[in-house]
Amino acid sequence: MSSPIPARIAQLRQAMTAQRLAAYLVPSADPHLSEYLPGRWQGRRWLSGFNGSVGTLVVTQDFAGLWADSRYWVQAEAELAGTGIELMKIPAVGGSQHIDWLAANVPAGKTVGVDGAVLGLAMGRTLDAALQANNIAIRTDIDLLDSVWPDRPSLPISAIYEHLPPYATQSRAERLALVRKEMMAKGAQYHFVSTVDDLAWLFNLRGDDVSYNPVFIAHALIGMGSATLFLAEGKVPADVAAALAKDRVTIAAYAEASPALAALPAHSTLLLDPRRITLGLRQAVAPGVKVVEAINPSTFAKSRKSSAEAQYVRAAMEQDGAALCEFFSWLEGALGKERVTEVTIDEQICAARARRPGFVSPSFATIAGFKGNGAMPHYRATEESHAVIEGNGLLLIDSGGQYLGGTTDITRVVPVGSITAAEKRDFTLVLKGMIALSMVQFPRGTASPRLDAIARAPIWAGGVDYGHGTGHGVGYFLNVHEGPQSISPGTMPEPHTAMELGMITSNEPGIYRPGRWGVRIENLVLNVPAETNEFGEFIKFETLTLCPIDTRCIDKTLLRADEVAWLNDYHAMVKTRLESLVEGPAKNWLYARTAAI
Repeated sequence: MSSPIPARIAQLRQAMTAQRLAAYLVPSADPHLSEYLPGRWQGRRWLSGFNGSVGTLVVTQDFAGLWADSRYWVQAEAELAGTGIELMKIPAVGGSQHIDWLAANVPAGKTVGVDGAVLGLAMGRTLDAALQANNIAIRTDIDLLDSVWPDRPSLPISAIYEHLPPYATQSRAERLALVRKEMMAKGAQYHFVSTVDDLAWLFNLRGDDVSYNPVFIAHALIGMGSATLFLAEGKVPADVAAALAKDRVTIAAYAEASPALAALPAHSTLLLDPRRITLGLRQAVAPGVKVVEAINPSTFAKSRKSSAEAQYVRAAMEQDGAALCEFFSWLEGALGKERVTEVTIDEQICAARARRPGFVSPSFATIAGFKGNGAMPHYRATEESHAVIEGNGLLLIDSGGQYLGGTTDITRVVPVGSITAAEKRDFTLVLKGMIALSMVQFPRGTASPRLDAIARAPIWAGGVDYGHGTGHGVGYFLNVHEGPQSISPGTMPEPHTAMELGMITSNEPGIYRPGRWGVRIENLVLNVPAETNEFGEFIKFETLTLCPIDTRCIDKTLLRADEVAWLNDYHAMVKTRLESLVEGPAKNWLYARTAAI
């Protein structure tokens, strides 16, 4: 069957001609700068056929290119084949090479179009500066997708619900008061928030508008005595509306957010986060309003889990670990006896979690990659394209769950049949990197990107590297990817990336051999106090994830004594924490896989 993509690109070019645009830019974004996009804003996917979560499409009259980082190169090459769209490889996550390309290839005097409603403010400023320097105009007031996408989805309309105690450990009033205190400190009478994870945390609300993340599509305008939530009609049940009203939170139509910004009183001061708002919304602010740019107070606050929240996360990790024991014991028993595919793995691991108390949904699409498929960090098996788990090789499984008391994310690699010495070497190098970061102690306030090299050092020593970051923040029954911390070489070590107590971050180095195998080992870790002395406060990591690391894949000759000790201590903890939650084959599997080496 021929691809529909060339016809869609042709339609876009006709629309560009009608609007006198030399180029059109389609980012992977929505008006809330979300990672996982509701269907309405999956325009880049619809136009290009590329299903990765991150990528930027640029179309001119004689060129179409998709900019993607190394996590997606293999996938993108396959999905773009036959579309006429060229894969433009970029070295790091969040690169702006497409802007450099536009500045160099669009003729002076011509116009580039992009929907400002989905273009991040920071990226919009970079784009505008680069184009202006080359006498290229930019239009941000037009959404060409509306004219070329005949069955474009509408706004999600499912109802929101309250995240209630005991799992909600602070009241909505307390969280609003915290934000208002920060507003006062910055001299702001108003604060506008668009990022859906901030809104869910701040208002103790959840939804299912976005796959895998329990959030809802909305904006909020917070004043010193009241607040307004802008949502699609019909999303707020009467009991939720009444509860919000008690905290002086009113409901308005989703489309009223921009007019509300335009109607702010002259000479008032508005707090905005330039990294978490779109260009279009920033342009809607009334000209007489003073704007203070700073990180959303809620972004900092929700990243620092309280001791009460940490306890619920630990309990969620125990349930998640028990589910994984059941899954892996099933997997080992099924291999060689029944047909097991990458899709089967997804089904079975989700079913195991669904049997656990407090489970709500997966926290992202399960990545089950056998042999060469494991070399694609964001691989996704489908009914149409997947591998059967048979023969010999490494099987990588990256999965997670949303629980009322926390969010999980874990990657494990297991051997199928017999594996080679080279596979064991890569596995052990990755394990050494993960252990190195697990054992680190560092001053409080250390910029999180600076920790990245600690995990890479053992892997670099083996003459290897990997193209993704080592760690991302994780929410509390919220987004599986959460800032502001990021253990990644692609993130600038700025003050807002400082590591603080209570933050939960992933620890996930990897090695990928295209077409052969992939290795990634991932645990979640919590920032806890280490010591305080004359040099200041120090932080260490508490490992939260509870699931054995498969020792059958280890080349023990490559491990130091302290690394062996760390692994044995970790497995002893996993056994102690999980053994009362499993029985039968799952308990036997737990005992076998936590045996000391």
